[in-house]
Order: sequence, then structure tokens, then C-alpha cells
Amino acid sequence: MKNENTEQPIFLFGKKNYTIMIVGIIVIALGFIFMAGGGSDNPEVFNEEIYNWQRIRLAPTLVIIGLGIEIYAILANPKK
Repeated sequence: MKNENTEQPIFLFGKKNYTIMIVGIIVIALGFIFMAGGGSDNPEVFNEEIYNWQRIRLAPTLVIIGLGIEIYAILANPKK
């Protein structure tokens, strides 16, 4: 039997906001995954993969898009 005096916890954001936040976190994580690696264990050996298009263009773009998604999730129709 439920007690009628207990109140439901009030969340600041709705389910839509949390879903958008999770998508933003995934996009940011993908950006950091694309940034990883490409170095060399030997400092005297130059590794050209450090200048791969994924590390130079794709990864920073994904991180910036993910941050934009996070900002949108915070500002999009907050629950009153």
C-alpha cells in the first residue's frame, strides 16, 4: 500500500533532456577516441599518423558538436 503523503522526487530536466545529454556524451567520447593514439615510442622516429585527418579535423569537430548538443540539452525546455 502506497503512502499518499510521500512526494515524488522533482527532477530539474525531463526525460528528453537526459536523452539528449547522453547523445552529447557519446559524441564527445567518440571525438576523444578518434584523437587517441598515433604517437611513437621512439622519440627519434616521426610517425605521420599523428597528422591523420581523423585527428586533425574529425575529432575536434565531434567534440565541438558534442559540446553544442550538451548546451542544447541544458537549455531545451527545462521542466517547470
